[in-house]
Amino acid sequence: MKILICGMDGYIGWPLALHRLKLGDEVIGIDNFSRRKNVDEIGSWSATPILSMEKRMSNLKQEYSDKINFFAGDLTNPDFANDIVRKFQPTAIVHLAEQPSAPYSMIDQKHTVYTQHNNVIGTLNLLFAIKNHSPKSYLVKLGTLGEYGTPGIDIPEGFFEIEFRGKKATLPFPKQAGSWYHLSKVHDTNNITLACKLWGLCSTDIMQGVVYGTRTNEIKEDKNLTRFDFDEVFGTVINRFCAQAVIGCPLTLYGIGKQTRGFLALVDSIQCISLLIDNPPEKSEYRVVNQFDERYQIIELAEKVKKIGNKKGLDVQVDKVQNPRVESEEHYYKVDHQKLLDLGFKHTRSLDDEIEIMLEDLMSNKDRILEKKDSIIKGVTWREGLSKKNLQEVQEKITRLRDS
Repeated sequence: MKILICGMDGYIGWPLALHRLKLGDEVIGIDNFSRRKNVDEIGSWSATPILSMEKRMSNLKQEYSDKINFFAGDLTNPDFANDIVRKFQPTAIVHLAEQPSAPYSMIDQKHTVYTQHNNVIGTLNLLFAIKNHSPKSYLVKLGTLGEYGTPGIDIPEGFFEIEFRGKKATLPFPKQAGSWYHLSKVHDTNNITLACKLWGLCSTDIMQGVVYGTRTNEIKEDKNLTRFDFDEVFGTVINRFCAQAVIGCPLTLYGIGKQTRGFLALVDSIQCISLLIDNPPEKSEYRVVNQFDERYQIIELAEKVKKIGNKKGLDVQVDKVQNPRVESEEHYYKVDHQKLLDLGFKHTRSLDDEIEIMLEDLMSNKDRILEKKDSIIKGVTWREGLSKKNLQEVQEKITRLRDS
């Protein structure tokens, strides 16, 4: 199988490439390195030291020879998108090449516009490239469970049956995006749906939960490490909590901490995406899967990190801070996720085991986290006029860490 991975330099893209190479596939990767640039912009870096793409490719070429290729480029450039798809005619295209951070999209007008342009235009260019040059290529697109919001009713996998004024119909489940980033994903969903309908393309749209972890089955040596973001802007909540625990920073819990979300270990994200690659939908079919493993309240995650961290000799504290986001802090949350189970998805490791591995990996990189400790609290807020006093108090605690 020939697989094009858009966003191969990223947190999920890199271990996915390693996994598919191990299975014997030919992998073509593309990336514009925007994740590295954007994380650097907000004053942070990966807690795990990652190699440059030149060194990554040199290592892979030694093992996989012509099975792996990489090209630097940007999907918002239609010529680049067309050239790659026309040249390689991939069996499957895994689209991970989007700005992935809700907080980044909420910084200001510039970051909002960048997020929407990068994500929506890049996806449109990719859709037209498939239509014009490789219509049999199967698109696997990474979306987010955040598209649904927290509607207060059960959330199906993409579609639900509704009755209105005596008539029944199957319709897309309503989307209630909570940030400009999540809204860009909603636009992607609508564009991909229409492309499948008009042009006969086939696609799986993955509504993925929050991903955490440092390692997959293929990441066993430092030369194969994937990135690990821990800052407020790009670090997902469990990853951020683990990094905070390692350096003695209080775990910053937004509001009362009873927000409920779906979570998935990185190793299982790779497993799920791989299952979807190997099991495409029918021609013209737009398929939606909800990709997560377990549901937790954020406060439950903080308590787990605290318990495991303290067993390792860390002094883990939890601080509740004023929630910078506009969201329901306590709500009903039940999400269907049967399709991946039907394809054979099996849980790999428990959350507790994964947290222990993460803490061990991060403890060996404590100095890297401390060096960029100021990025842990940036104070990005969803609305004007929100008090930052609570966040500033935590920031002051962080600034004292190096001398303590």
